[in-house]
Amino acid sequence: MTITRFAPFRAPLSDVALLQHRLNSIFNEFPRVSGETESLSTGNFVPPVDVYEDAHKVVLKLEVPGIKQEDLDIRLENQTLTVKGERKFEKEEKEENFHRIERSYGSFVRSFTVPQTVDTDSIAASYDAGVLTISLNKKAEAKPKQVKISVGSTPEPKQVEASAA
Repeated sequence: MTITRFAPFRAPLSDVALLQHRLNSIFNEFPRVSGETESLSTGNFVPPVDVYEDAHKVVLKLEVPGIKQEDLDIRLENQTLTVKGERKFEKEEKEENFHRIERSYGSFVRSFTVPQTVDTDSIAASYDAGVLTISLNKKAEAKPKQVKISVGSTPEPKQVEASAA
């Protein structure tokens, strides 16, 4: 005889997976705010972003596949960088012919607070293979400076004998 542990809330795997998927989709629709430096608007499509910094610039990389370059709007106003766009649903196929739709569609807005160390006059953006890269150069005074210090021996101070006047 096999002994099995009683688990009253255990449901068949397919039911649990379906419930988890539904709960995840509900919570993914809510906007997430991480700190005060970034805000997300409501919408079905929120592109992920990587932000990194080196000694000379701050770089943002947004994944925006399926969006044409001319459909992206990048603006900087009062130290806030805003990226807007929209991924449109292809109407070539009728919706009832789809078996599954997992990609997100809709408009999005991502906003980032730009640090004071960034030179707002020298911002560049490029778009390649569905990745939007925005480079924000730092101001010259914010870049680290290296000063060459020569190391050498210094002559010992000479002792002067006092003479009577």
